[in-house]
Amino acid sequence: MTGKMKGFAMKRIGEVGWIEKDAPYCGPNDAIVRPLALSPCTSDIHTVYEGGIGERYDMILGHEGCGEVVEVGSEVKNFKVGDRVLVAAITPDWNSREAQAGYSMHSGGMLSGWKFSNFKDGVFGEYFHVNDADGNLALIPEGMDYGVACMLSDMLPTGFHAAELADVQFGDIVAVFGIGPVGLMATAAAALKGAGRLIVVDSRPERFEIALNYYGATDAVDFMKAPSEDQIMELTNGEGVDKVIIAGGDQRLFETAMKVLKPGGRIGNVNYLGTGDYINIPRVEWGAGMAHKNIFGGLMPGGRLRLEKLARLIQFGKVDPGHMLTHKFYGFEGVEDALELMRTKPEGLIKPVVYMDKDHTKNVK
Repeated sequence: MTGKMKGFAMKRIGEVGWIEKDAPYCGPNDAIVRPLALSPCTSDIHTVYEGGIGERYDMILGHEGCGEVVEVGSEVKNFKVGDRVLVAAITPDWNSREAQAGYSMHSGGMLSGWKFSNFKDGVFGEYFHVNDADGNLALIPEGMDYGVACMLSDMLPTGFHAAELADVQFGDIVAVFGIGPVGLMATAAAALKGAGRLIVVDSRPERFEIALNYYGATDAVDFMKAPSEDQIMELTNGEGVDKVIIAGGDQRLFETAMKVLKPGGRIGNVNYLGTGDYINIPRVEWGAGMAHKNIFGGLMPGGRLRLEKLARLIQFGKVDPGHMLTHKFYGFEGVEDALELMRTKPEGLIKPVVYMDKDHTKNVK
């Protein structure tokens, strides 16, 4: 593409605003996409206001969105102009050595599959660039709400990856710490993988309500009422849990997780730790390093196949991320207000979404 476009950007650490810059260039294997719906993420807040990935100047924010293809490169085989597509937050280079080794999310170096609003412009522009289009796009299923489609960028795949990292098995007792949108999707994933008892830890009533009513949670622990480790140990008669998922909070949660985890248990972390230099692991509760209590943390995978599989879960009623969409905006300018909501997190907020057009439900060809 040629010409200028508008985008909502991180101007520098602590400052955001609208900017104008060159429209993205489409390489032979790439695609240019016009957003149909967008959603801000807590990661955007870590990036801007905590400097989680260091200083950035005039970088367009956002890694959650879906859109319509407006240009494809000469080598793209599976997508064409006019296709409405899902786009994962993680867009690996699929011919990289890391991808061939099974770690596509780290293609080009640690965390380098995470390109949007990390080291290239994100999706909060009038247009955005997708590398390796055949590997990183998937068609939006007919009839899927565009706001729900946005949840397939990051919230749903990251939450589901948490359950994979924790290796949830049939009948496991699982504790999920932090049930924002990612934690709610991790709860749903743990339920689908067969967790027998599913304890969610947070402090917000609206999150507990959704987790218990829609996503398979069996118990709710409010950490504001008493230490969460004490409540979990009481619920489990002093035995603890088989698996822990960390989807929110800060590095201090690893200490709590280790205290409630049974020997041989496993912690799956997908929480973006935006501050601090170290994580404290309590020596005694870790069995002096010999309790077979393992920590697995990872960036979620991207890719067309995974997008298609996760979309199928929504399409056929296995999970409905729509319950999380508490605040809806219409028109591109709504991105600014939606991001501010993620910064202030008012009562009742779970996830905001911005539809580019008011007629957003007409997803029928």
